[in-house]
Amino acid sequence: MENGNPGLLSSWCDSDGSFVEVKALPLESNPSPKLTWKQESAMMFTVVASQGPTVYEYFANTANLTGLVAENREFTLNGRQIRIISGAIHYFRIHPALWRDRLRKLRAIGANCVETYVPWNLHEPRRGEFDFGNGTNDFSEFLNVRRYIEMAKEEDLLVLFRPGLPSWLQTDPNMRVRENYEPYLDRVKIFLDALLPQVADLEFTRGGAIIGVQIENEYNSFNPKSKEYLEFIRQSFLENGLESLFFTSDNSFGGDGMGGTLDGILQTANFQSNPDSILSRLLEVQPDKPLMAMEFWSGWFNHWFDDSKAGSDPQQFQGVLETMFRTYNSSVNFYMFHGGTNFGFMAGANNIGEPPYILSDITSYDYDALISEAGDYTTKYEFAAVLINQYESPKLGRPQRPLESQKTAYPTLGLQRYLTYTDIIDRVPASHMVTMDKPVSMELLPINDGNGQSYGYIVYRKNSTINAGDRYKASWPRDFAILLTDGDLIDTGFTNDQPEYWLNSIKEFSLNVTNNGEHIVDLMVENIARTNFGGRGDFVQQKGIAEIHQSKIEINDQEIQGVEMIALEFKNDWVKGLQNWRNSSEGPGMRAPCLIQSTLTITGEPADTFLDMTNWHKGIVFVNGFNIGRYFKVGPQQTLYIPSPLLNTGDNAITIFEQLELASEIRFTNVPNLGRTGKVA
Repeated sequence: MENGNPGLLSSWCDSDGSFVEVKALPLESNPSPKLTWKQESAMMFTVVASQGPTVYEYFANTANLTGLVAENREFTLNGRQIRIISGAIHYFRIHPALWRDRLRKLRAIGANCVETYVPWNLHEPRRGEFDFGNGTNDFSEFLNVRRYIEMAKEEDLLVLFRPGLPSWLQTDPNMRVRENYEPYLDRVKIFLDALLPQVADLEFTRGGAIIGVQIENEYNSFNPKSKEYLEFIRQSFLENGLESLFFTSDNSFGGDGMGGTLDGILQTANFQSNPDSILSRLLEVQPDKPLMAMEFWSGWFNHWFDDSKAGSDPQQFQGVLETMFRTYNSSVNFYMFHGGTNFGFMAGANNIGEPPYILSDITSYDYDALISEAGDYTTKYEFAAVLINQYESPKLGRPQRPLESQKTAYPTLGLQRYLTYTDIIDRVPASHMVTMDKPVSMELLPINDGNGQSYGYIVYRKNSTINAGDRYKASWPRDFAILLTDGDLIDTGFTNDQPEYWLNSIKEFSLNVTNNGEHIVDLMVENIARTNFGGRGDFVQQKGIAEIHQSKIEINDQEIQGVEMIALEFKNDWVKGLQNWRNSSEGPGMRAPCLIQSTLTITGEPADTFLDMTNWHKGIVFVNGFNIGRYFKVGPQQTLYIPSPLLNTGDNAITIFEQLELASEIRFTNVPNLGRTGKVA
């Protein structure tokens, strides 16, 4: 330190694999606000040749390895002191062809560890059917968790492993998740017995990368709590041979501070600001243990209808991180270091106590993180790099920063082909069309070998004698509902500023048919997301028309009987297999809801790009049959990220399911638009 300014020193790996030393010039205490972060970064660093040990050269340098130990206010790994500097990168939110790039960018900042969640709903999409990268499901290519952990070690990173609830649990009407409820524990045990043998031999003590495994996440915020349930998880880990450090993470430590954990389990903290408050409290709860922010929230996620892109001020982020390092000698996991994308129907949600009762996450999981959704460096990356250089312990080598990817705005496409709503329904397999006396939720549909429907849309169809002016009433459909007669969309009453009207509400429509008689009346209900935080009641979430939510359908105040239910899952293989598209200039004409498809022809190597959905209204997009996620005109997100590995040299099929109103063209851009930047309070 000189005159209060840090003199920084670290190591960097050159492109040929040798290490170079990076010396940071002293920083002015009040840098000119006119400088961009890239200009400041250029001023900060000079590069000279040098050598430095890797993480594994330094810590895995003995024959008999000992794991991560948390004692006497410090972490040790194989007997050597370590400050854990980790970043969250979820393998299932990133195309696997980009895993190495994102991991190397994490190691290049000076981090020594990567953290990942493990999504139970993807690894066991149907009861008893497991997919660890070898399945035929929509996300199979993303699910080779073993390869991801091996790659992390190849990139000189340790691993924090945080195993997740599949919707088919809802087929048990009495299901109580995260409790000492035997049917739930039975399924947990079956899943862990399938998952953990995939990774147990990848623990650090066995020559692998895993140094810590999470028992539960923010369980102190869940009610009711069950110590028996937590002990069941711990014993399941032990029975599967795990010997790494076990931990829990919470954003509060009320009462005696032990509500969300067990004796002998390391507690860690989740927060974005006010580090003094939560870290000092954590010290009171476990005074003889080292501190760690298991989730130092680098930003935040967004919901549809938010006014702006969520985030946090980079200078506030820098200040909190420095307080953690300097005042509390804390370890850290940046949540997120790189958020990625909620591809497909994988976005989560939060329950709220007023209409519309549920707020669903946008497709982008950019999170205002250190690395953007598309893999680009941010101001926070630069600020964190400065502090890591100063407080890293021990000082180790690191790779050269990978270059950012090229972004291309491909030519605008016209709307070339389409399938009408009726065409779409006609292509649903008979196994996914069920008639029952009363409507049921998608989870209770007797399809998919008894696992029900997890995602997408469900259509409730009734052939009825309708007279002009008859009233159709749908009470509390979960979540977003539209009504059609004979395949034509009835005005939804949609307005951008009144989500409570069409989300989880009572909807009444006038059936203004032009001729009295038999008509097909369809209520199409979209499952917009599933809640992933809260208490017991928040996890009771059946979608569509669900008796548990007092949902029902009435025509002229008479509850309907004998309903055909049609599961529109939009699985990737089904979308790829669609044939006999109508030419845009032929047939009954394009109108929503419908499927649109156009061909993008690429010469040369494909590049990252973004779809500009500003003029579209609500729906989902497929690129060569892969669901890249939802769009919604209300924002804040207006573009959808297409990573280059999803594109081919030559022809590419861009397929859009639009629910409300078509645009006239398909536009690309090389710049993301996630909404104007805001700030989390």
